[in-house]
Amino acid sequence: MCRFIESIKLAESRFYRLELHQARVDKVFADFYPAVKPINLAELLMKSDFPETGIHKCRIVFDSEVQFLEYIPYVRREIKSLKLVETDMETLPYKIEDRTKLNIAFAKREACDDVLMVRNNLITDTSYSNIALFDGENWITPKNPLLFGVNRAQLVAENKLIQKDIKVSELFNFQLIRLFNAMIEFGELEIAIGSIEH
Repeated sequence: MCRFIESIKLAESRFYRLELHQARVDKVFADFYPAVKPINLAELLMKSDFPETGIHKCRIVFDSEVQFLEYIPYVRREIKSLKLVETDMETLPYKIEDRTKLNIAFAKREACDDVLMVRNNLITDTSYSNIALFDGENWITPKNPLLFGVNRAQLVAENKLIQKDIKVSELFNFQLIRLFNAMIEFGELEIAIGSIEH
């Protein structure tokens, strides 16, 4: 059985998107441990010795119970270029600890900073973030990303993103691409479409 992971943003004593992280944990328990009461993230985190200042990644590794919890000072990676890479990874509703397939894809980035993964001719995610593309009017996010991230879920619920399939051939109809995840807010990391290499 694989282990699961939640990466939660902690900034100046505030945990971000906790309800959405909890919903994802609840789904793991419903699908894999239906007889076990799900981990209560709010309770767990409030009891932990969390840093009160700065930005940290709270990393929780768990199966039917918490295996470990750590707080890591967060420094955002600079991403200025992406390499299109084919993948056969399946879409998942939760994060698994094993990143072997993601690491294999990331190793194909060549001189670029990260990869933009393509499955069945459709754009999905980078190796560590969801994406959205700007067409001059709206921000479009792939309908079936590799991971249904919590930040993505919030942005979709707030009608800030439109979900649709994006073919590789349509990529250059867009102007900008934004990368975002639990730690990176929407708009913090944006690059030109021209910085994507085939």
